[in-house]
Amino acid sequence: MSLARSGRVVLGVVVVALLAAGAVYVVQHRPGGLPAGFASGNGRLEAVEVDVATKMAGRLAELGPREGDWVEVGAVVARLDADDLRAQLRAAEAQVVQARRAVDETRAGARKSKADAALAGKTLQRSEELVGRGFISRNKLDTDQTGMEGAMAGMAQAQSRLAGADAAVATAQARVDSLQATLNDTSLKAPISGRVLYRLAEPGEVLAAGGKALTLVDLSDMFMTLYLPTDKAGLVVLGSEARIVLDALPGEPIPATVSFVAPKAQFTPREVETRTEREKLMFRIKLKADPAWLAAHRDLAKGGMPGIGVVRLDAGAPWPSTLQLKGQ
Repeated sequence: MSLARSGRVVLGVVVVALLAAGAVYVVQHRPGGLPAGFASGNGRLEAVEVDVATKMAGRLAELGPREGDWVEVGAVVARLDADDLRAQLRAAEAQVVQARRAVDETRAGARKSKADAALAGKTLQRSEELVGRGFISRNKLDTDQTGMEGAMAGMAQAQSRLAGADAAVATAQARVDSLQATLNDTSLKAPISGRVLYRLAEPGEVLAAGGKALTLVDLSDMFMTLYLPTDKAGLVVLGSEARIVLDALPGEPIPATVSFVAPKAQFTPREVETRTEREKLMFRIKLKADPAWLAAHRDLAKGGMPGIGVVRLDAGAPWPSTLQLKGQ
């Protein structure tokens, strides 16, 4: 046997040994025969996905993040072309200025009408006194009475014009606010902190209303769905303590809690269990991974990883050593 062939044989033996050791490690660290007070089921770790979409149709002018990038909540990740909206906003702001000037002019007219009405009232009062003394004719009193009524009508009209001018300012300002809100909507902000899973558009594309630009995955909101038989599911309580053990992280149990228990039994989905187990009625259980653990181990656990979920049915039962959390 040549030296090269002998080396390849030795290398193959080493690889096989390493694989076997790894398999033994996984088997030893997976929760196998659980003690009483616990139940387990297979599942996959899932993460909440959120789309960044537009509220209006428009041309995509900017799109910063790439797939795999991390974005913080509230960060502007994309912008739509908004030149037309900015022009409309400037025109609306000019209309507000014009409407406010009209209010000033109308208010001045209202002050003059009020002064005219006050003067007409004093004139009428003097005429009434002079008629009583016989110094002026009754016709002069009638003329002053008519003048008083005209002044009062003029003041009422001025007040009405002032109210209309104020309404015109409010309408113009509302138009500005509406355009500003629409302009703000052209900046697409990340609704959550997360990692970009998909980049669904590129700058220059025209998006319809509701068009998606990015899909973010929330690494702080992950869960596993598993199925338990009726005799076990009946003992599961919302908020019960649980563990998630991923095949890729056998020595790192993830703390979790029961966040959902199906109110109705169902057959286990075909893609989850064997045919024999599908024939049994099962209850769907959802385990929510601890957000603090996920924040401290960001990117360690990934959506789609298979594993096992373990639920503690008896609050007094101690966790097996393989499921003890580090530091406890």
